[in-house]
Amino acid sequence: MKYAIILSVLAAPVFADCSVGTNYSDEIAQIVGDMQAAPDPGSAQVLSGEMWEIWLDAPDELVQAMLDDGLALLRVGDYVSSYTSLSALIDYCPDYPEGYNQRAFGAFLSCNYDAALVDLDAAIALRPVHLGALTGKALTLIAMDRRDEAQGVLRAALAINPWLSERALLDEPDGTDI
Repeated sequence: MKYAIILSVLAAPVFADCSVGTNYSDEIAQIVGDMQAAPDPGSAQVLSGEMWEIWLDAPDELVQAMLDDGLALLRVGDYVSSYTSLSALIDYCPDYPEGYNQRAFGAFLSCNYDAALVDLDAAIALRPVHLGALTGKALTLIAMDRRDEAQGVLRAALAINPWLSERALLDEPDGTDI
């Protein structure tokens, strides 16, 4: 599986660029607004699923194949190969936030928290409302014993989706009823 993806990348013309893909800005804005107004955790979870469908929709077929390969390798615990596959994805398509987010997830699972933070910051810079990257960054900071810093990131995620289960990690509630 991974060799076919790597060969596809190597066979791609040097001048090939990653496609821009579908612009989901309006859909993301609608989902965020609906999440903020969600009446319960179940409603917010459905919206979260819709958001993940958008994030996992790669800009072109090659990126989708590379992402699928990296995710499959993550699922079986082959973090080194996943890192290689997702790094190739990022090299080819540096403006696709999910490549960074998934590579960060593999780094987190490997306890390589510094690498995870770099990729999470890249994903967030590209898509500031990326809940997976925001919560991933909060969890990574907590794992690094940087809990105070994690609180701000966690609050940013909760501003998007107040029903996140990670809200239980807040040291002090901010006084709002979530």
